[in-house]
Amino acid sequence: MKADLILKNIGKLVTMQGSSSFRVKEEMNKINIIENAYIAVKNGKILAIGVGDEFGNLCGEDTKIHDAEGLLVTPGLIDSHTHLIHGGSRENEFSMKLNGVPYIEILNNGGGILSTVKATKEASEEALYKKAKKSLDRMLEFGVTTVEEKSGYGLELNTEIKQLEVARALDKNHPVDLVHTFLGAHAVPEEYKENHKAYIDILVDVMMPKIKDMGLAEFCDVFCEKGVFTIEESEYILQKAKEIGYKLKIHADEIESLGGAELAAKLGCVSADHLMAASDEGIKMMAENNVVANILPATSFNLNKNYADCRKMIDMGAIVSLSSDYNPGSCPSENLQLVMQLGCLHLKMTPNEVLTAVTINAAYAIDRADKIGSIEVGKNADFVVFDARNVEYLMYHFGINHTKKVYKNGNLVVDNKVVVYDN
Repeated sequence: MKADLILKNIGKLVTMQGSSSFRVKEEMNKINIIENAYIAVKNGKILAIGVGDEFGNLCGEDTKIHDAEGLLVTPGLIDSHTHLIHGGSRENEFSMKLNGVPYIEILNNGGGILSTVKATKEASEEALYKKAKKSLDRMLEFGVTTVEEKSGYGLELNTEIKQLEVARALDKNHPVDLVHTFLGAHAVPEEYKENHKAYIDILVDVMMPKIKDMGLAEFCDVFCEKGVFTIEESEYILQKAKEIGYKLKIHADEIESLGGAELAAKLGCVSADHLMAASDEGIKMMAENNVVANILPATSFNLNKNYADCRKMIDMGAIVSLSSDYNPGSCPSENLQLVMQLGCLHLKMTPNEVLTAVTINAAYAIDRADKIGSIEVGKNADFVVFDARNVEYLMYHFGINHTKKVYKNGNLVVDNKVVVYDN
């Protein structure tokens, strides 16, 4: 079989081979590097991996040969927690945050999520699409080839559907693959502040079944936090979602230790996210039940709050992934490379652990580890050429974009830091 593309002269190829699912403890440091390597691609999949120039038998008349110039190549990066599609922005809250006003206070005064809900309701689908596409292009320029995106800025059926339909259109038209999550339980609408049950009834009886029937979301998520949804409310919502056929995620123990990590383990969530205030028992239960601890250090950085104890989580055997939490309030940044650098500088992770956390473990956090997250024969041909000679340099030289080229399904979509895909 002849290849469509061969990327040759790879200085160091990080394959993440050896695991079709997740890595924990010392396994997170084993990233599998091949020096002087090549990758062969056929029909958007990895056809072969090898050393040197031993790819002659894979070349045909139409085979394209690209030169990696001795640089570092890794699997395409995966951002497994974002709030990609939203209207407006919230720079008006920036001074309040700098002056120490708590997020829950901002939310209770009509700011935070609720202000973005208003802007999203007022925005047209076209406006939401253009805004999200701009962010998605930026993510792609940073080497991200798969993104999880959540709804949750509607808090009523029509706007939640609008967000998810925009996401579906982007997924169809944009090189980056999107994974869709319904987050109608992102906040309680102002008109239901004194009657949570009435809104929860609408969520479970109307919104979740309709969105599932329309095929708009694979996962269901809940913001379990003091002043938002209680443990009991979150369990009820997620249990109903599970019965309908959703896979489960949860915003857990971000500000206060409510037992969100324990609930994630109890219900079999695919991931529990944030976890800055998670208990040791909760992390232990997550590790025992293979629930991904999806950590979002750029949110801690932006809010100037404590970081999740990632070092302890890894030592306890938790499956750790990292993601951006891109959103208009607590983390208005699409830069997953910055997240990776914060993983080393503030979460005390090694460079290898960080790369594992945004590739194979992140793939597991969105239930895609059989298709992406590593460079192995048969998997999607998603990979990044970094303007670096080793993994350590990506973390050491911080605050810039190291990407040189990005390939998605074997197609060159970023060249010299600029998107080049056909719109």
